[in-house]
Amino acid sequence: MTLTREDFVALDQNDVLAPFADEFHIPDGMIYFDGNSLGAMPKAAKARAIEVIEQEWGTDLIKSWNKAGWFNLVEKLGDKTATLVGADKGEVIYADSTGLNVYKLVAAALDMRPERKVIVMEGSNFPTDNYMVQGLIKQLDRGHEIRFAEDGDILDAIDDDVACVCITHVHYKTGHLHDMAAITKKTHDVGALAVWDLCHSAGALPVDLNGCNADFAVGCTYKYLNGGPGSQSFMFVAQRHHGDALQPLTGWWGHDAPFGFERDYRPRKDIRQFSTGTEPIVSLAMSEVGLDIFMRADMNEIRKKSLKLCDLFIQLIEERLSDYDFTIVTPKEHARRGSQVSFSSENGFPIMQALIDAGVIGDFRAPDIMRFGFTPLYVSYVNIWDAVDRLVNIMQSDGWDKPEFKQVGAVT
Repeated sequence: MTLTREDFVALDQNDVLAPFADEFHIPDGMIYFDGNSLGAMPKAAKARAIEVIEQEWGTDLIKSWNKAGWFNLVEKLGDKTATLVGADKGEVIYADSTGLNVYKLVAAALDMRPERKVIVMEGSNFPTDNYMVQGLIKQLDRGHEIRFAEDGDILDAIDDDVACVCITHVHYKTGHLHDMAAITKKTHDVGALAVWDLCHSAGALPVDLNGCNADFAVGCTYKYLNGGPGSQSFMFVAQRHHGDALQPLTGWWGHDAPFGFERDYRPRKDIRQFSTGTEPIVSLAMSEVGLDIFMRADMNEIRKKSLKLCDLFIQLIEERLSDYDFTIVTPKEHARRGSQVSFSSENGFPIMQALIDAGVIGDFRAPDIMRFGFTPLYVSYVNIWDAVDRLVNIMQSDGWDKPEFKQVGAVT
């Protein structure tokens, strides 16, 4: 049966998540499919920022470390995030950036397996993970090496010489979803530790860290969790490792008595040890606004809608743009897909720039990937139809083949 725009309107009318869209600021006429890179701003974020700046900072000043709970905000947000990633209270904390936290967690894992020298990673993974681990083992200078493997070969790469496996749950470029339970089990079967990167899955689909028996995890908040540009990363450390797993950036926030001002470092025996130093309070406050929206949403409904949005997008691309150079690279199987659709095209960059100019915001990843992320809380079904409609117009008119769309900026 041929789909029509009216079919998509009908889906929106029956969408239990549709009311959440009113809680986000999306400019009129824009279709925003880049929540997998930067989430949209919750409308309540502005008022919260003003409150923090004018009242908590401007009026209460340093009293706010206690009065407004600034010092414990990293754990408060961690406990909220724990409900989204299958963790328990006291197992998640906010701190620093994703890259720094990858460094901390992998370093802790390597120290727990000192006799082993191999880290398994996915070579095509988002570069910051690979770069940070490369820098870590160079600094350690203890003979460690990275064994790169790709989707389908990872289980075979995990053997008895592996210290830890550090894999991104959903691949940033293709959107393929790894089997966390199977990879973690194989990791533990050989005596290694599992470190998971949740940057493209936290807030996009149900995650069950404890159900999969994961050891460590890291995630960001500026994508699906809508925390704002550069908002803090979070870390998960399983309760069973508290006190044994120690991160190397031993700043005062991870000290057992930070206001005792002791000369020598004495680590906390809980998740707080993975803190390093003073965190950016305004940014953390913005992150809580996005999290509080998720506290009222059903993650299973989010996943159900995400899969439907992706399915429909793929179907329309295949039906209406089959004559053009588009190859879907995202798995169609639900069990192997995150909340994005990516396809390759020789002219992917200028086509994406033309699409952005037409009010459909996706992004491009070299060398040829056009990437579209679907955030079910604010992406509607009719957005899918209208976005493909605009892409069809661009392709039929060769509207992408203009000099201005071929100029590469600092960010793609």
